[in-house]
Amino acid sequence: MDASVIVVGAGPAGLMLAGELRLAGTDVIVLERLPAPTGESRGLGFTARTMEVFDQRGLLPRFGEIETSAQGHFGGQPVDFSILDGAHNGVKAVPQSRTEAILEEWAAGLGTDLRRGHEVVSFTEDGEGVDVEVAGPEGTYTLRTRFLVGCDGGRSTIRKSGGFDFPGTSATREMFLADVRGCEIVPRPIGETVARGMVMSAPLGDGVDRIIVCEQGAPPRRRTEPPAYEEVAAAWQRLTGQDISHGEPVWVSAFGDPARQVTEYRRGRVLLAGDSAHVHLPAGGQGMNASIQDSVNLGWKLAAVVAGRAPSSLLDTYHSERHPVGRRLLMNTSAQGKLFLSGDEMQPVRDVLAELIRYDVVGRHLAGMVSGLEIRYDVGEGDHPLLGMRMPHLELVVDDTRTSSTELLHPARGVLLDLAGDAALRASAEGWADRLSIVAATTHEAPGQGRLAGATAVLVRPDGYVAWLAPGSTDSLTASLERWFGPARELPKQKG
Repeated sequence: MDASVIVVGAGPAGLMLAGELRLAGTDVIVLERLPAPTGESRGLGFTARTMEVFDQRGLLPRFGEIETSAQGHFGGQPVDFSILDGAHNGVKAVPQSRTEAILEEWAAGLGTDLRRGHEVVSFTEDGEGVDVEVAGPEGTYTLRTRFLVGCDGGRSTIRKSGGFDFPGTSATREMFLADVRGCEIVPRPIGETVARGMVMSAPLGDGVDRIIVCEQGAPPRRRTEPPAYEEVAAAWQRLTGQDISHGEPVWVSAFGDPARQVTEYRRGRVLLAGDSAHVHLPAGGQGMNASIQDSVNLGWKLAAVVAGRAPSSLLDTYHSERHPVGRRLLMNTSAQGKLFLSGDEMQPVRDVLAELIRYDVVGRHLAGMVSGLEIRYDVGEGDHPLLGMRMPHLELVVDDTRTSSTELLHPARGVLLDLAGDAALRASAEGWADRLSIVAATTHEAPGQGRLAGATAVLVRPDGYVAWLAPGSTDSLTASLERWFGPARELPKQKG
């Protein structure tokens, strides 16, 4: 094998997956057809859940000073995300190009073999691995791998060549996105519905503004080149009355509102993540975030299977967990598109939604949906509200040293958190100590209070989701450990 895993695509999903695999000790090659990063940034910032993910891997300091905000929207209706208890705020004004650069530096520092200018031509799977034909700067060559993961975007070669079904709806309209220098544009950070469409604008600094233009009646077009800036400026003037034709375009792009999702995220030894698996309207900035979280869900599972610590069936939970998340993503982005991009006929619905959002239960529901904080995985039966949910940030003391549940996840290992000084419980997990951090800790939260609500022990998966609690889970700790981390290793017998 040339590598245990080959990842195709060096966008956020591919780079995050490579880093996750390397943290687990898996050798990985990343193939990217472009010779260099484009520097373009469709996404600006990331959601609260992705901020948590980056924090759980110790990546946030690499971003330096970042601007956060509790304000967001659903289909153009303002939503206050501070209603979500104990959550990070979302991050604003971080270009996707910067996020990708940070992820690339992190993955490369962990030993990822990243090959730019290398394009996958075809691949062939057999029972033992996958042969991948690659066109590189010096000609065509073949690599062999145990698993191939397509993170190569909405027009994925891996998805098409792998025969994945990709049902859904095609784009019904075309929209423009541009970063423009030298124009004084009124900020419209969550967008504004106007007589003939929708416009959005936000300052990026250094005299550059990000604009998005959606003009009603603009049909989708399959372009081979970006639209001319003059076309964008003309549409902007028609909708806002402002002439920005004198501006300097930093970059220009067009996009649509398709809604498609593959029917299966895994076919044998070939898997898909990110836009390769789902495409949708970029409403609320959810696309990059869902892609990163696909990779965090997949990475530790794939590494465990490659290392022989877990059966191949563990990879089936990647589909069973992330496919419903993707389906829900398509639902909410499509709903937002109809609310925000339709004409006056949708105004009564907007007005009703504006009233409903004033109720805390509705605001919390929509904020959880857009942020990704509502996600709950099926990890087994139980009655604790945290079961299957993300592990909240919890300040801890371990061996007289202050730490946190977030810091304990930096190595991307599972964590068994003993909050009651139960030596027998810790001893029962020793057979998984090669893939699990077993930690006795104290917390400032009083028993029966706080986010753990009286739990004395918590098992957290490497992706930060709670897999088991005591009390609160019906399954035994042993059953949960075997389900998520494979069989226990045989411990040496004690003499005497």
